[in-house]
Amino acid sequence: MNTNIQITYFTKADWLAISSIYKEGIDTQVATFENQIPTWETWDMAHIKSCRLKAIIKGEIVGWAALSPTSKREVYKGVAEVSIYIASKYRNLGIGKLLLSRLIEKSEEAGFWTLQASIFSTNIASITLHKSLGFREIGYREKIGKLNDIWYDNTILERRSKTIR
Repeated sequence: MNTNIQITYFTKADWLAISSIYKEGIDTQVATFENQIPTWETWDMAHIKSCRLKAIIKGEIVGWAALSPTSKREVYKGVAEVSIYIASKYRNLGIGKLLLSRLIEKSEEAGFWTLQASIFSTNIASITLHKSLGFREIGYREKIGKLNDIWYDNTILERRSKTIR
């Protein structure tokens, strides 16, 4: 793994680079059911401000990870869903593992006790990454969504914090 990877928070000023990486994920058709990039305002409202991280190599944003709430109900305030995207030319270099590890740390600092991931069942790399960091498979949703007239299953994973009881 490249030891010159910086992990830090991102803001609206980073949106052009972040959304470009997101678009690469959309284009794979195994990363999200989204088919276009949302505006910053739409994305910002849907994601938790304290848990938005970017990976930087030599001044270039090469990946990002963020959390979104799973529910507005108070009882679920410590449960969030993970999003993680790595620029195509930087995949398979350990950036995803570093970024997700740091997101887990930041999530626990922010009081989250459970992280969830809903991943296309064909996205073996992402499922493997999550499992390597303590996520466990809890099931799947058969034909949960359609993308370009093709039904896809999602594998559901979760990680329970070992520090928040």
